[in-house]
Amino acid sequence: MSFQRILIAIDGSPLAAHAADVGIELARSLNGEVALIHAVDPAQNWVPESGVPAAELIKLAEQDGKRLLAEFAPRATLQAPPLEFVQVGKPATEIVKAAKDWRADMIVIASHGRGGVSRVLLGSVAEGVMRHASCPVLVVGAPK
Repeated sequence: MSFQRILIAIDGSPLAAHAADVGIELARSLNGEVALIHAVDPAQNWVPESGVPAAELIKLAEQDGKRLLAEFAPRATLQAPPLEFVQVGKPATEIVKAAKDWRADMIVIASHGRGGVSRVLLGSVAEGVMRHASCPVLVVGAPK
């Protein structure tokens, strides 16, 4: 199997930044391509008490996602600049869909290592991606 197209999920956390560095280094060593993805979860960006329409909050979150990916793009000094995807929807679903649409050979994603009640309440994006992706998934934990 060839890992020439690597999709890297970014969420703005330091752990996701570490996972991005791992994915970029992997792509560099394999002479591959990189695409970066940030998923905006509408359920996490809507606060009814704020008085701001949900569509406006989601649009602001999309703009933040684009800025976030633009910050990571210079790290990927590869043959071709990385593609950047900002999707709106459940993060695991959007990451898997983007991997399929872009025909990624691998997905790189951080795992925040939550367990117990926190994981039940918040769900695990990494776990959802692993369960539904049609390509291999590299789950990156905290650096040791």
